[in-house]
Amino acid sequence: MKSILKSKHKQKIINTCYFSAILAAFVLSLAHNNRVEASVDTKGYFSYLMIENSVNNELKESQNFSAESVDNIRAMFEMVDNLVKYKNVEKEIVLENGDTLISALTDAGATRDAANDIYYSLKEHFDPRDLKAGQKLKINISIDAQTNNINGINYVMLEPQAGERIITALKDNAYKTYVEKDEFIDEVNSITGEIDGNLSSSMNRQGVPMRVISNFINLFSFSIDFKRDIQKGDKFEIVYESKVTSDGTLVKSGDILYAGLLLRNQKIALYQFKDSKGASEYYDANGRALKKSLDRKPMAFKNARISSPFGKRFHPILKKYKIHWGVDYAAPKGTLIYAGGDGVVQVAKYNGSYGNYVKIRHNSEYSTAYGHMSGFAKGIRPGVRVKQGQVIGYVGSTGRSTGPHLHYEVIKNGRRVNPRTIKASTGESLKGNELVKFKKVVAQIDNNYGKEFVTNEKETKLAEK
Repeated sequence: MKSILKSKHKQKIINTCYFSAILAAFVLSLAHNNRVEASVDTKGYFSYLMIENSVNNELKESQNFSAESVDNIRAMFEMVDNLVKYKNVEKEIVLENGDTLISALTDAGATRDAANDIYYSLKEHFDPRDLKAGQKLKINISIDAQTNNINGINYVMLEPQAGERIITALKDNAYKTYVEKDEFIDEVNSITGEIDGNLSSSMNRQGVPMRVISNFINLFSFSIDFKRDIQKGDKFEIVYESKVTSDGTLVKSGDILYAGLLLRNQKIALYQFKDSKGASEYYDANGRALKKSLDRKPMAFKNARISSPFGKRFHPILKKYKIHWGVDYAAPKGTLIYAGGDGVVQVAKYNGSYGNYVKIRHNSEYSTAYGHMSGFAKGIRPGVRVKQGQVIGYVGSTGRSTGPHLHYEVIKNGRRVNPRTIKASTGESLKGNELVKFKKVVAQIDNNYGKEFVTNEKETKLAEK
């Protein structure tokens, strides 16, 4: 009978130990789940203590367990005891002006040594000095379940950009940093819209990111005066790349593949193309390069010498010193004169001492002027839009002149500046195999996205002549 009772008593203790082991496993799983707000609460801790006391009492009464078995059981409880004594709490900290990583961590309860360890571990992947006001930090803190005192920092996580996480975590009594990156999806976006107000706000209302809008405006900055050339009812077209996360969050706006402006009866279109050398430029539909700056010598005779520079000089006709507001290029009569940049003709007439004179407004900042021409090219009159390199007239000696030459002026914000000091034009038009490849790019964009463009025959007349 006694043996039966002892056996039942022993089984009771074993069952209790098994139950405690299950509880320990459960606590262990929670304790290692760092994203749980509070892994083990105080109530749970005292429930565990009751079970532990019950088993200890049974062990004291038992005579059938070896000392080694008792030590093993108690070791298990010591391990669980360490686990359930702490809870993990996650906090989000938003940095303010003047905050540093060290100050944010110490304010959250980290010791100075721990904060320094986290700083130098993080620095291997991200310079903490680049943190700015508004940056969010997620901090997982270990807290004593009974006293609520902070025991230490389990990990710190920051997101320098969408889809990327840098985590500095405590492992083997040392802080180690690793980087998590989501796989991004490449998207091509096609958006068209009507301009109502300014171009920037009109594009933004259609969902175009501000960075893309800024790049779009820069592409046309030497072709368009955005305050005067664009009217209500004009239209824009854009195809651009972007990277998004799997849930659709925008990570980065990429390159503009196509940009178009429809201004009344003219369409200005630009296509991106990477040549065989990997250089990326923008071209019109015929492969002519976008030239973002004004030409220093806008004429066919590129070897023309400077017969009179910009600045103070002794005037050959007036016979006195006077400021010369342009550069004179001596060239044979009839030499072709080109528009120094894309723009709109403001003046095309005989203009006193300038003789036959043309003035072109390129944008809100720059205009150019051309004097002493023998005549104007066909169709050159006020209000006509011209492209860089388009013929606007011919070298002559009309007005106050001693011989055939081009008098060339550059006006910046209403003041005439030296044409020789402005940035030289860049970009070459495509030829040969490069042009063939480019035409395929144009066809691909037009075929894939052209049906979405707000165009018709009257509106798509290219300003190519």
